[in-house]
Amino acid sequence: MVTTLLIPGLNGSAPNHWQRHWGREEPRAMVVEQDDWACPVLRDWQERLDEALSNTDGAFLVGHSLGCLLIASYAHRRQAERIRGALLVAPCSLAAVHRLHPCTVRFGDEPLDQLPFPSLVIGSLDDPYMSVEQLERHVGSWGSALTTIGFAGHINIASGFGQWPEGYGFFARMVKDATSRPTPSATTYAHSVRPPAQFSRPSETADH
Repeated sequence: MVTTLLIPGLNGSAPNHWQRHWGREEPRAMVVEQDDWACPVLRDWQERLDEALSNTDGAFLVGHSLGCLLIASYAHRRQAERIRGALLVAPCSLAAVHRLHPCTVRFGDEPLDQLPFPSLVIGSLDDPYMSVEQLERHVGSWGSALTTIGFAGHINIASGFGQWPEGYGFFARMVKDATSRPTPSATTYAHSVRPPAQFSRPSETADH
């Protein structure tokens, strides 16, 4: 039985992306594949996630970038009742996505309603897709917990995050919080996690 759904962002996650590693390494996890990774339409992506959720008895979600906004769009959707908790890694700002990828994404308004399921956001201090100020705004609106991991770019392959074993620890923390609290935890901040030794500034277009 699948218990974890991995939700990539724009252009999907390349084979060496930590989400793809996770999908191969964890037998109870699967990547939610979209028909169109390059020109996302929110309704189409929601329908595919609805389908994946309907085939579970409830699942934890792990989103990256635009995948985080897809998850956040579930604040008032019926299938949100099947979401046990969410790990949201490097969420993006739609304004930044439209600036860096014009005429590509049709995702409507920024989803900023409080989430009805526990969530933990993992953010970066120099993410080209979301400033720290925007990150704090989104986290506060969603009612999420927050951990920042230093200057880690977009937490993708370009910034040194292929296999990402630390991610499993964050996931375990989120699951523990989700199973022990009936409501999302208060926002917390931690800046002590060290980014990968081979850190380099991320590309603005590759491996979103």
